[in-house]
Amino acid sequence: MAKKAAKKSAEAEPMKLFYIFYNQERWDNWITRLHESSFEPGPDPDEMPEGFRVLYSFGMDVTLSALKIVKLYKNERFSKEETLDRLSQVEKIVLSDPPAGDLTEIVESLQLSLLVLFASCKKYLDGNYRTDLKALVKEGRAKVENEMDAALDIAAEIGANVINGASCCAKFVKDDLDQPSLFDEWLIECEAMNEAITSLKNFDEVAGDED
Repeated sequence: MAKKAAKKSAEAEPMKLFYIFYNQERWDNWITRLHESSFEPGPDPDEMPEGFRVLYSFGMDVTLSALKIVKLYKNERFSKEETLDRLSQVEKIVLSDPPAGDLTEIVESLQLSLLVLFASCKKYLDGNYRTDLKALVKEGRAKVENEMDAALDIAAEIGANVINGASCCAKFVKDDLDQPSLFDEWLIECEAMNEAITSLKNFDEVAGDED
């Protein structure tokens, strides 16, 4: 009887995995790619400059890495504490001091948009967030100019809904904005999270190393 109970207990424990989600070398490699990329327009005016394409991929790589951690939590591979610890490790790398020089403002802009990624993951894990997306977008836009921290918390509520399966946020992003607000940038990141979650639908079906 004791052996059966021990076996059942062992089977109930989450399988420990050795995924490599993010590291300093990976971040540095992206910075190098940005250094080597041109942000000047090419001969085709409809084609996005190489630097901005790399920047988009850079941000999506971070987004995927963070959401893989949350996906493994949802699959009961990690406890809440393990999940928060792993997210913190990625966040520390991503929000480190940007490189000095021409890329400083570009990387800072990326870091600002990614604030909502980590805040959303934490909000989802906490479980305390509202679900009326339209009302949240309206409230966030009203606060972003004078209450940035409050606006980020609202954007994180939106992101938590996205992680939980809500469809967002393309319909709330205004295409005609010449200079989108920081809240709009966070909505764009929430939409990137939505795309990333879709691509991770089958992630962790088979245990193994991921980078």
